[in-house]
Amino acid sequence: MYIPDENRYDGRMPYRRCGASGLKLPALSLGLWHNFGNITPFEVQQRLLRTAFDQGITHFDLANNYGPPYGEAERNFGVHMDRDWRPHRDELIISTKAGYDMWPGPYGDHGSRKYLIASLDQSLKRMHLDYVDIFYHHRPDPETPIEETMGALDRIVRSGKALYAGISNYRPEQARAAIAELRRLGTPCLIEQPNYSMLDRWIEHGLTDVLREEKVGCIVFSPLAGGMLTGKYVTGIPETSRAARDPRYLTPERVQKAGQEKIGKLMKIAENRGQKLHQMALQWVLRDEVVTSALIGASRPEQILDNMACLKAAPLTREELEQIDRILAE
Repeated sequence: MYIPDENRYDGRMPYRRCGASGLKLPALSLGLWHNFGNITPFEVQQRLLRTAFDQGITHFDLANNYGPPYGEAERNFGVHMDRDWRPHRDELIISTKAGYDMWPGPYGDHGSRKYLIASLDQSLKRMHLDYVDIFYHHRPDPETPIEETMGALDRIVRSGKALYAGISNYRPEQARAAIAELRRLGTPCLIEQPNYSMLDRWIEHGLTDVLREEKVGCIVFSPLAGGMLTGKYVTGIPETSRAARDPRYLTPERVQKAGQEKIGKLMKIAENRGQKLHQMALQWVLRDEVVTSALIGASRPEQILDNMACLKAAPLTREELEQIDRILAE
């Protein structure tokens, strides 16, 4: 039987208010994207979840098609839920999403009312849950009226199958429209989930302004740019790395395009601060209070503990931030 660390709320993990809501999220949350499908042993998954919670990470993030195969991460999480987490359900924030390809035919993708409601029903069955805390529309659907998609999120929240509604991968004007429609319906948008890292700063060109103005939270995924900001690729592509083994999400070409010289310079700044590059990269995305939380992934429990060190480091100075900006602009 799993007995959580009784000191998990001792202050090692800061909790940040999500927009104007009453909900707080841990500064680091655990994403179940890559390592909770059938390629990862169940015992490893269990150690990852337990280690995260013992460190005060109370938020686990999923989606309907996380795996591989599709749905496998949620199915595995359902077993973990029954074995470990049901006594602690009220301490957890569990989220899932729908919006990408999930099942064959015209009703298993995008943003229709039929797809979103059916997908969440399936997700709840796989995860052995009565409700999720946050349900996201995973990406904008240009062919479905925003009123229909946001109306489905409103209906889902009112049904009790989700406590909060969120959006993911929405560009600034799309986000503004979605937020306005949810507000009109009486179900405020809690949070947006975009990708954001030192190597992909697109949200700084309008989206963070929208979220700040609308008082909506932000949880960023891929803060380490798929592993490029770990420093493991600075001298080449290791045979055991994700770019070598599984190029679906990180290709050798993308690693080379990022610029090994640029990443090497960022490593020097981190070293001068007494940090590893990935710790500084996590600290960097959290520097703006509009970012509520950063999603981390892990294949080993030790990686979670290593990432946690970013929360103890001295704040980045203005000079360091300016130096980072100059390197990223090269």
